[in-house]
Amino acid sequence: MTIYTQLEDNLEKLKLTAIKEYLSNYLNNNDLSLAEALEQLTAKEITYRTERSAKMSIHIAHFPYDKGLNDFDFNFQPSVDKNRIMNLKSMNFVSLAQNILFIGSSGVGKTHLATGLGMEACRNHLSTYFVNCHELIERLKLAHQENRLEAILKNYSRYKLLIIDEIGYLPIDDLGSDLFFQLIARRYEKKSTIITTNIPLSKWGQTFSNPTIANAILDRLVHHSEIFKITGKSYRMKDYQEQQTTETNR
Repeated sequence: MTIYTQLEDNLEKLKLTAIKEYLSNYLNNNDLSLAEALEQLTAKEITYRTERSAKMSIHIAHFPYDKGLNDFDFNFQPSVDKNRIMNLKSMNFVSLAQNILFIGSSGVGKTHLATGLGMEACRNHLSTYFVNCHELIERLKLAHQENRLEAILKNYSRYKLLIIDEIGYLPIDDLGSDLFFQLIARRYEKKSTIITTNIPLSKWGQTFSNPTIANAILDRLVHHSEIFKITGKSYRMKDYQEQQTTETNR
């Protein structure tokens, strides 16, 4: 076994994947000192590990699709303040345990914006999880039935950023409302939550069967929050119309 082969074997055992990949390029570069070569190689290793960690976090977060903030068409949706959204990329709102609420009719980009912010949180090494509201309620109710509610509440409470999508599309009964309140109460002033909803906050009492609990939930969500009311057209209708136009012109 040659020295080079042994070196590659050592790098593999140490799991220094990027350094192993770029090693030959630097060994043949006489313009760099040993220190310079090592600095650049270790920088590539750090970049590789950072990107791999972000990809893993994004996978674990269970986003509905891979769409970042840069993919959002702010020109099509002028009611969304681009500067306000982009300022959130700093993740200061997570540090301050603030919430974000996206309110608007179906198809206006609420889930896209929530997902984009969630992906930024993953890149910033912040534990993040995305869940549909109906699925969340059903999981909480099942856990309650199986006497493991405390465990699942602890699990959802541990995320630095929890994204709850599509509140308002289906009614929530008394038990679901109570369990949802327990989760929001645990996260209140401790962790950040992003909410997307298709109904005005004033009508949440119609979605949650108990208006008192609905008000208590809203009180905690809105207290430290940024609220975005999106009033534009549906992206889905835009795509459909463009497809129809294309087919007509064929």
